[in-house]
Amino acid sequence: MQSDDLSHIRESVRTLCAGFGEDYWLDMDRTGGYPSDFVEELTRAGFLGVLIPEAYGGSGLGVREAAAVMEEVCRSGAHAGVCHAQMYVMGSVLRHGSEAQKQAYLPKIASGELRLQSFGVTEPTTGTDTTSLKTTARKDGDVYVVNGQKVWISRIEYTDLMLLLARTTPRDQVTKKTQGLTTFIVDVKQASGNGLDIRPIESMINHHSCELFFDDLEVPAANIIGREGEGFKVILDGMNAERILIAAECVGDGRYFVDKASAYARDRVVFNRPIGQNQGVQFPIARAYADIEAAALMVDHAARLFDQGADCGAQANMAKMLASEASWRAGDICMQTHGGFAFAKEYHIERKFRETRLYQIAPISTNLILSYLAEHVLDLPRSF
Repeated sequence: MQSDDLSHIRESVRTLCAGFGEDYWLDMDRTGGYPSDFVEELTRAGFLGVLIPEAYGGSGLGVREAAAVMEEVCRSGAHAGVCHAQMYVMGSVLRHGSEAQKQAYLPKIASGELRLQSFGVTEPTTGTDTTSLKTTARKDGDVYVVNGQKVWISRIEYTDLMLLLARTTPRDQVTKKTQGLTTFIVDVKQASGNGLDIRPIESMINHHSCELFFDDLEVPAANIIGREGEGFKVILDGMNAERILIAAECVGDGRYFVDKASAYARDRVVFNRPIGQNQGVQFPIARAYADIEAAALMVDHAARLFDQGADCGAQANMAKMLASEASWRAGDICMQTHGGFAFAKEYHIERKFRETRLYQIAPISTNLILSYLAEHVLDLPRSF
């Protein structure tokens, strides 16, 4: 697999996804099921190990290639949220873990023996105000004792490992609010029932999100990723890749909606003519197509910068914002094109419509992206 051969990657992903049709995903949505067989197939094919270096059993490719994988998964009608974190959460271990940690975890993640699918960051009272989180980790000999609560932690029931961010030094004892936070790698299976209580959240989409409660959970000091007190940097370092990959998924969703709307508009006949012959139907679809293609260019630009090791914070944020908004508009147009049939689950559109809506809120809201651009790109006064 050559790093510049995106067409080969795309075709391979499309072929794999064809074995898991839209009825498969409809069943997952109806039952709240987790598609373990789909995730295992992606892993066996090497697609979830795209970003893991060859020295640790992965493909050693870049974010451009990873983005192509996620885009095609979504364009096929699948739900990439079941596995996308396996790509970007791993990056924190790769960039900040010790060599012993990388040797212990990365080859097993690449092979599928272990899953690292969850970030334990968000809390009920702090949301995206990460530096104000209240979960604490107190050192006690060679372990840290964790107490606190997390919310909207996805795939935690289907992962072996989780990265957990907790405060190890009280906020009033550090110079900067970003100091005193530490990232740990947690063995979820071992922790569950031994200080970790997992409670699923019933929500609008099948994202397998949960609330976590920590009650004197003991985590070995050897499980710190990076340095104690510098965990905010560990988490922040993976956010650009996360946003680029989520943006690529939104491009895939948008292209899915445009494909569906165009096909239906060509075939649906009302008043003895296909509805796609009417400009009132075709113009919105054409605009959605233009919006998605423009967003795709920004995603590719951000991915190229990331792979070159260049600063890409603004581009990753813009890609995520533009793609998430374009996919939502494309979904709305697809719904309108199908009329009443759009609400029938057998057409699959309403499921994708719900799924793509998430990405204007998570992993970061559109308003926070605009705030970042205003402050860090346009040099406007900080608003909070």
